[in-house]
This record gives sequence, C-alpha cells and structure tokens, in this order.
Amino acid sequence: MESPGRDFLLSTTEKMEAKEGPAAAESVIPITSHKEDIDPESFAPPDGGLDAWLTVLGTTMIAFGTFGLVNGYGGFADFYKQEYLSNYSPTLVSMIGALQVFVLYIFAGFAGAVFDAVGPRYLVPASGITVVFALFMLSITRPGQIYQQFLCQSVLFSVGATFSFFPSMGLIPHWFKRKLPYAIGPLTAGASIGGIVFPIMLAKLIPRVGFGWTIRIIAFMTLFCFIVATLTVKARRPTKPLPPFHMLFDFGAFRDPCYVFLATGCWFSVFAVFNPFFYLGLYASTANPSSSLNPYYLAILCATSIAGRTIPGVIAVHVGRFNVLCISTLISAILIIALWYTSTAEPNLIAFSALYGFFSGPFFALMPACVSQISPVEKVGARIGGTYAFMAPATFAGTPITGIFIRKQTIPNFQHLILFSAVGALIGTAFLFVSRFIKERRVFAVI
Repeated sequence: MESPGRDFLLSTTEKMEAKEGPAAAESVIPITSHKEDIDPESFAPPDGGLDAWLTVLGTTMIAFGTFGLVNGYGGFADFYKQEYLSNYSPTLVSMIGALQVFVLYIFAGFAGAVFDAVGPRYLVPASGITVVFALFMLSITRPGQIYQQFLCQSVLFSVGATFSFFPSMGLIPHWFKRKLPYAIGPLTAGASIGGIVFPIMLAKLIPRVGFGWTIRIIAFMTLFCFIVATLTVKARRPTKPLPPFHMLFDFGAFRDPCYVFLATGCWFSVFAVFNPFFYLGLYASTANPSSSLNPYYLAILCATSIAGRTIPGVIAVHVGRFNVLCISTLISAILIIALWYTSTAEPNLIAFSALYGFFSGPFFALMPACVSQISPVEKVGARIGGTYAFMAPATFAGTPITGIFIRKQTIPNFQHLILFSAVGALIGTAFLFVSRFIKERRVFAVI
C-alpha cells in the first residue's frame, strides 16, 4: 500500500498566490478567525526556516506512525492467516486491511476540512491519542476473535490516522513553494519506511516476546512519533470555518468526461494494486515455505516504492503527469503477469517486489496531481477528496474478492488471484489512457 504523493501537494500551492515578503520567512502566524486583520503577505510560504523544517520533521513522523503501519499490513496478514486468526478464511482476514484503507480514504476530504478549521495544535495530539489507544487495545486482542482486530485496527486506528496524515500533506505547501519537492521527500519516505520497518519487527519480535508486547512496542514508537509531531508541527495560515457537507466534494465533476474516465481508471487500478502488498508474502510462504526471505518481500516492495513516489514526480514535470501515470500503471500490470504469475522462484519474486514497488508508486503519487490538472483551482481540494471517497469502495472490495480464490492456499489458486489482479489493473489502465486522450483533445464538459 502506498500513500498519496508529492504532486498532490504541489497542486495545492496553486491556491497560494500571495507575494512572498521578507517578514514571511521569520514568523508563524497564530491561529485566528479574523482573516481580514491579517496581511496575506504575512503567511506566504517562506521556503525555509527553523519552524518550516521542524514541521517537515513532525509530518514525517506522523506519516511513519500512521500510513507506514497501513503499508505494512501484509506483515500482519501473514501472521494472522498462519497463526493468530487461522480459523478464518484468507478473504475475511484480508478485509481487516481493506477496511483500514477504506476508512482512511472515505474520510480524507472531511479530515482536511476539519484540520483547516481546528488547526494542528489540537488535532495532531487528538489523532495521536486515538491511534496509540487503538494499538494498545490491539495488543490485548485474543486469538480467534477477528471482530477485535476489525474494531481496533480497521476502524479506531484508521479514524485517528486519517485526521493527521492527510492534513499533514496539505500543511507542507503552507511553508514551502519553490523548495516544496525537497520538503515532500521526507514525508513520502516516512510512510514507505514504516512499511519496511513494521513487517520486519513483527517477524522478528513475535517469536521472542509474543504478539501483545510486539504491538505495545509499536504503540510506544507511534507515541514517540506523535509527541515529536505535537511539538514541531505548526500552523502558518489562519483557520477558516468548516464548510457545509455539500461543499466537501464536487459532485458536479462527474459531468466532466475527462474526470469520469480518470476516476473510473483509478477505481479499477486501486481495486487491484493493493493485492501484491497483501498477498505476496503469503504466496511466497506457500511456494517456498522454508525460505528465510519470506518476511522481507513486503519490505523490499516498500523500499523501492520510496523512489517510485519521488523520481516519477520529477520526471512528470518534463513529460506530463498523465503520461507517467498511464505508462507506470501499464508496466505494473505487465509485471503482475510477467513475473508474479509465471514463477515461484525466489529471484523472480525478489525482482517482482523491487520493480512493482517502483512502478506502482506513481499511481499514488500522481493521481491527485492529475485530478488537480483537469480541475478548476477553486475545486481542486473538493475533487481530490471526492476521488479518494470514490476509490474507497474499491479498496474495501478488491482484496477480499481476490482472497476468495485462495480459500485453499495452493499455487494454482494463487495464480487465479494474480490473473484477476492483472485484469483489473489493465482495465484501469485503459480508462486512464482514455482520460489522457480526452485531456489532450481538450474535450471537457461544461461544468
């Protein structure tokens, strides 16, 4: 699983047209409701300074402790399916992670609006308390009681995480403009590093200290992350009133054919793109049960995704966001068929993990940027939030549906799962290419 990327944040800077002044580089503007009393130049992005880089540090810690844990769900899934929840089907176990992503996505737009109204001073610690409490509750869940994992890991943790992770992404452009690509890199890497660290911790610590204490150690790490974030993350722009519900999402966007094909392509792509994150480790354990590499495939995948979510964004500046998004998604689908479907050999699985991590990254990094490129400036935030909400059902349905293929864990059954994933990815790619074609032809609906 990947987190949304740097180009979403680049797009939000288009909304900040205030001219930079020398005073902007030195001071943090206090949260206030009296916007008319504040000179716009006083909260223009300073592109540096101690407070700005401390905010980068804090948001990176948030990304590590929230979406990093979501990225590492494959490590949880392997343990649940083999030991802790072995009395349940793989489909039901995979729904824990699927619901986790669903809750994150469905509340993405609302979380940003709440953050704008409340500010980080209260929302970040409140989010941290919720996330840490969810992890401590997860540590005392009992084997064979899957409803406890759903309540703690899928619902409570994700509700807490979404109200800090997504707003953190939108906060960085308040501090940076020209240097925004450099500021986004740490936040993007934080989520991927979490996807590397947490599965390895689970594999190494559970046999030594047990599931409960392993989760408590992770909870204390997450608590430390949020303490740092609470002390370092600062608001720069004034708060604004919470908008009415109908303004959180731009439902009129579905009258624009370019947006419709883009959103539909993203729906089918996200329906399939998470399956390697959830099932690659279990597939490797089925194909090579005694291999010492089995716990590390997800870590390899997340490691290469760091580059996959940063480098293509730089390339997209020169060759186009839609071009990079379409080509990388097509390559991801081809890799599923060419490497994952055709072989159980460890070298091929390592190659697939590394390549898929890189080429699946641009989907999450560039999707919001593509939405912003075809949207009116005043509707960018609403459309991005609406796109995440639109994709949320696919995240919830995709992995459980594919899990039906492996009720009995055999290589042929896994191959059915892999082929189904590839078909979904190819359908999504086709819709993305149509969206690109419409954009290039400038065929837009009147909104």
